Amino acid sequence: MLPTVRSLSLLVVFLLVVSLVFASESDHKYQPDDPVTLWVNKVGPYNNPQETYNYYSLPFCQTGSNAAHKWGGLGEVIGGNELIDSQIEIKFQKNVDKASICELELDAAKVKQFKDAIENTYWFEFFMDDLPLWGFVGDLHPDKNNDNKHVLYTHKNIIVKYNGDQIIHVNLTQDNPKPLEVGKTVDMTYSVRWIQTNVTFARRFDIYLDYPFFEHQIHWFSIFNSFMMVIFLTGLVSMILMRTLRNDYAKYAREDDDLETLERDVSEESGWKLVHGDVFRPPLNLVLLSALVGTGAQLAMLVLLVILLAIIGMLYVGRGAIITTFIVCYALTSFISGYVTGGLYSRSGGKNWIKSMILTASLFPFMCFGIGFILNTIAIFYGSLAAIPFGTIMVVFVIWAFISFPLALLGTVVGRNWSGAPNNPCRVKTIPRPIPEKKWYLRPSVVSLMGGLLPFGSIFIEMYFVFTSFWNYKVYYVYGFMLLVFLILIIVTVCVTIVGTYFLLNAENYHWQWTSFFSAASTAVYVYLYSIYYYYVKTKMSGFFQTSFYFGYTLMFCLGLGILCGAVGYLGSTLFVRRIYRNIKCD
Repeated sequence: MLPTVRSLSLLVVFLLVVSLVFASESDHKYQPDDPVTLWVNKVGPYNNPQETYNYYSLPFCQTGSNAAHKWGGLGEVIGGNELIDSQIEIKFQKNVDKASICELELDAAKVKQFKDAIENTYWFEFFMDDLPLWGFVGDLHPDKNNDNKHVLYTHKNIIVKYNGDQIIHVNLTQDNPKPLEVGKTVDMTYSVRWIQTNVTFARRFDIYLDYPFFEHQIHWFSIFNSFMMVIFLTGLVSMILMRTLRNDYAKYAREDDDLETLERDVSEESGWKLVHGDVFRPPLNLVLLSALVGTGAQLAMLVLLVILLAIIGMLYVGRGAIITTFIVCYALTSFISGYVTGGLYSRSGGKNWIKSMILTASLFPFMCFGIGFILNTIAIFYGSLAAIPFGTIMVVFVIWAFISFPLALLGTVVGRNWSGAPNNPCRVKTIPRPIPEKKWYLRPSVVSLMGGLLPFGSIFIEMYFVFTSFWNYKVYYVYGFMLLVFLILIIVTVCVTIVGTYFLLNAENYHWQWTSFFSAASTAVYVYLYSIYYYYVKTKMSGFFQTSFYFGYTLMFCLGLGILCGAVGYLGSTLFVRRIYRNIKCD
């Protein structure tokens, strides 16, 4: 009975995932006089993008108590959307000069709510045919001596452009402002005007894309600047490999040296060659390092996959499509983290592979869950739409438990059996070699902190565009730029970590594993420091709610970035270390 239930659960989850990613939208085609639904979504302070509430949390009049809700998928709910049918009568190609939505009676409580909303610059969001409309609740009267300086917009003018039987563009303007006075009754009205256009349906989302901002000359210059950094660093690494190491290899390759020359060469040995008996010694906290490297490898593949899907499928068009794709792809790529972790842990002599597997499968999800739990508690306390419903949390948990966790387990088993055999070029000596004192700039902590500067410099400009799109209502669509920057980040991170590892080994310090990881992961530290600057200089966010969400989400992002970069740096350094010790006489 138990296998049957488990199989049924897996089938349900699989169908759910497939429906989230590949579910077909309606054809968006209408006949004349067909009803067109106007969905109300959310309302909140304009300067605080995450502080959003249900549209009817403000005392707008509802035309009915049985209004339909539209659930657009996992990503839409996590993104804080709740679409409710406004029940405003709109028909395709039928103009409405002026019609009443309802009569709103203003009592003291309603006036106070509207005044607070206006003082905090509340905006709202509607959707029609999956196209967004925005507007402000009201405004402040320019005459400061006027007692009734708060005015509420009471008329909504909806302009709809269509091409044939499809809606191409929607726009909302508001007028007829009325002062907020207790005891007054205001008539909330709307009008609809339909205009024909030649714009095709495929291009209807272009109007929401800010081409001058994202395709500015500085964006192209940043790509060129990062590319030049890549050339410099790869040249530096090549010089180390081709010049410095070539001389060392030549000395070890001489077979006809006399005894005097050999003794002189041995006495002159220094740097990385002296630690060949310790360089492959298993690092401290091997379980944690293996889990971090495996998770980072998965995140690197995940980011690459999501960027490619965003380029091919224009995921920015759909509400929450990026979030849904990220969650599903994370679950499906869990095999990678298990494979990398299992192979690394087994090659380093680890025995407790089950502990390693469990830590790998749960490390990043539980870190995100911990941060998300705190933010969700804050959102629930404020009554915000940013609070993720319990049902959605359970869906995410089921995806992790029945897809991600089993794939991580399978990957660990395959990694142990296929790539877990120890194959180090040099044997590890029984007694660890003492590490001599070196200058301050060769200490692992300094090397780790300095290692993140150049990778951060390669993505600095792109971080500005990403932050601006996420926190300032811009649609990020230049995923081609993001792909180039991501590849540059990988190359720069590998090169910088290799150089740092080489300097560390030359200082006769063989604890390179954690240093190489932290050297690359420190990139996230500089991104987080930049986020603090961005918050105080580039935004007008305020309040405990928005501040906690800003720094909470940024922390979640930086943790993922740090693990990703750390894994890339470690794997690059591993290849480098194995390469330089492969051709020397370790015995």
